[in-house]
Amino acid sequence: MTATPPPVPRPGPTRRRALTTALAAGAAVLGAGALSGCGAAQAADGSTVRLWDLFSGADGGLLNDMVRAAGPDMPGTSIERTVLEWGTPYYTKLAMASAGGRGPDVAISHMSRLAGYAPTGLLDPWDLDLLAEYGVTPDDFADAVWSRTRFEGRTYALPLDTHPFIVFYHPEPAARAGLLTKDGTLDPEAFGSPDAFLAAGRELAAASGKQGIAFGYVTDSAQGWRLFYGLYRQTGGVFRLPAGGPAEVDVDRMAEVIAFMAKLVDGRVNPRRLDYPAAIAAFANRQTAMILSGEWELGTFRAADPKVGAAPFPTVFGTPAVYADSHSFVLPRRPHPDAGHRRRTHRAVAALLKAGQIWAGAGHIPAYRPVTETAAYAKLRPQADYARAQSHVVLDPAVWFAGAGSDFQNAMCQVLQQALLGGLAPDRAARAMVRRLDTFLSKPSPA
Repeated sequence: MTATPPPVPRPGPTRRRALTTALAAGAAVLGAGALSGCGAAQAADGSTVRLWDLFSGADGGLLNDMVRAAGPDMPGTSIERTVLEWGTPYYTKLAMASAGGRGPDVAISHMSRLAGYAPTGLLDPWDLDLLAEYGVTPDDFADAVWSRTRFEGRTYALPLDTHPFIVFYHPEPAARAGLLTKDGTLDPEAFGSPDAFLAAGRELAAASGKQGIAFGYVTDSAQGWRLFYGLYRQTGGVFRLPAGGPAEVDVDRMAEVIAFMAKLVDGRVNPRRLDYPAAIAAFANRQTAMILSGEWELGTFRAADPKVGAAPFPTVFGTPAVYADSHSFVLPRRPHPDAGHRRRTHRAVAALLKAGQIWAGAGHIPAYRPVTETAAYAKLRPQADYARAQSHVVLDPAVWFAGAGSDFQNAMCQVLQQALLGGLAPDRAARAMVRRLDTFLSKPSPA
């Protein structure tokens, strides 16, 4: 009998947990390679660009490193960071400050939240001619992401990254299961249909001697929606949400996707009831051979297994589509912005985008493509193995109530959880989701 190896110690706080417990007012002032504690004094200096963001922990440290690296491209400029709490508190504060014209010079926003801000006048557009002076143009970004930056012909967001929902795997059991290509990466054809995906899960379970695929969704407010929406968009089904409703969707395809998701967590080859932390721990401790998760967990998984592999989410239903979001730079509304300071802000953000190789260390795909096209980025593993996902990403529907940390995602996940736990038939779950969509559509934007 083969002895069971001791479990890998559970990793420390993940990026997700670190963000949700961020301090509400941590501030730092960074200049051309220097860290200063005199934030209040420098904030009044015209050479300081004030930035609001929601990056704490390792991500916050990487952003500090980016500011230092960007120093030569923004001489005479310092960046004052204010770190706020992730989720609804952040977006509420940003909306209120923007409405009153009292916001920072620039802020980070999830691209999926843009529809709740740009149409309501809470943001100012970016000057593309000014950005071009500093080497940043629309051609430098993947079309799938850049297309979401626009409103009424103007650009209201500059993507810092793409952070997709992908698959992580342990190479050893994946190899034993015959699921890797000759170059050691995951074979997408082995997961290219619902039946093939389920069969691959059974092979992974047999190869690991434990479980095949982990997916943490129980009581989670986003994971179920991320998996569902990416898979639904792979079916090619329509998903239009016109103001006032009703939702224009394909209920049969929705039910097909939900039925497949339920089989993924049937408890036979895959754990049936896993919350988010339990799924992370199960994969890190090698209780499962694969996990469906966001690339933002790369640091946690690599700490447990330095050889961990990753790949774009496979095309299961025929049309390439990978659920994702994008951290982006936005300009909170200013009634009378100073032209010189706006130029300084554009230059600072352009410099940060060019320092994106540092940001890739967190697992995020830098949105500024000249970074991902370098030899240095090609050497990053497993980041370079899933970078192509940015060409097929799908973000939340462009409506005011959707996006990261929204009540909308939570409402969709509540229905999906009932279906995955076996209490609600897929067709009934699909209709329940449509009813909730229509309820959201019937409400006017609070902005």
